[in-house]
This record gives sequence, C-alpha cells and structure tokens, in this order.
Amino acid sequence: MTLPFTPTVLILAAGRSERFRAASGGVDKLEADLGGRRVRDWVLDSVQRSGLPWHVVERSHTTHLELPGMGDSIACGVAATAQAQGWLVLPADLPLVQPSTLLQVWQALATHTVVVPSWQGERGHPVGFAAGCRDALLALSGDSGARSVVQRFGAHLLPVGDAGCVFDVDTPEALEAARHRIGAKPQAPL
Repeated sequence: MTLPFTPTVLILAAGRSERFRAASGGVDKLEADLGGRRVRDWVLDSVQRSGLPWHVVERSHTTHLELPGMGDSIACGVAATAQAQGWLVLPADLPLVQPSTLLQVWQALATHTVVVPSWQGERGHPVGFAAGCRDALLALSGDSGARSVVQRFGAHLLPVGDAGCVFDVDTPEALEAARHRIGAKPQAPL
C-alpha cells in the first residue's frame, strides 16, 4: 500500500541505560551483543528493511541539555527532521521489532493522528505521530516521553502480531531472553 505521505522513524539512542549498566557492571544495553550484533543494530536493520526514512537520536544530540530524558530526545529528533510528514518514535532497545509493525503503524497514520501498536493488550513501539503533532513533540522535555502528546491527541491502539514491539532489553535477563528468542548461544552473565 502506498500512502501519500511518509513519516520518519526516530530511533532513540540517547538514553543513559542506567538500570542496565547498574545490573551489568557498566555495559551499555544498546552496545550489548545479541547474536553477533549490537542491540541497536538489530533495530536499525528492521527500520532499514521497512524502507522508511530514519534518523538516529544519539547522546551527542542531547549533550547541550542538563539531564536529558526521553522527551528531550524526541524533541531533538523532531527538530532535526522538522520537514517530516510524521514520525514513528522507536526506542533503540527493542531489537526484535519487525519491519511489518513499522509499516502497519505508518498505514494507520493515514486515518489517525497518533497510533500505538499493541501486542496482546500491551502498548508498544513505534508510536506514530502525524505531522499535526509537530509543535507538541517539539515542546517535550524530561523523562515522560511523549505521554502528554498521546493523551492530548488520543491514541488509536493498533493490535499487531509482533511481540517485538513490547520486548525491550532493559535488563541483562531481558537481553538473555532476546538471545533465546533469536536462537543465539547464551552468554556468560554480565
């Protein structure tokens, strides 16, 4: 299906990974090995296979802010891609998200302002925002992400058959579960 607009995928990779670092002896979850590739590389691969344009928000993009949070990362990403026709916000710690999920969210944006994929009733990512959300996304700051924008515009929940949209690797145990899901050899504890 070809739609008259194409959103940009914002891959959020600017987080501090504090919980994972604390539990793993200092390892950054996005740099952790998952089947011979970094966690963030799995996400980027899925985005590239979707064919959608993308932009990675790195820590270097938020260093001008004091204690930047997810809201700040989203605002920086939207500012860097201000001419986009919408955005799919995807944290870089969801390595198993499928390209088909990104495409389903994009398609749902044709008739909805905000789209949240869900798997078995659990809300996931990427969250899609139509271009009309631009100013609200640019105004974000802090750690609450885009929750306020989702509440303001209302969310269309989109059931998908992709557990990867809710499966993040916030802990070493979750990373090991991801290894199991892809059939990779277990790693020594971090």
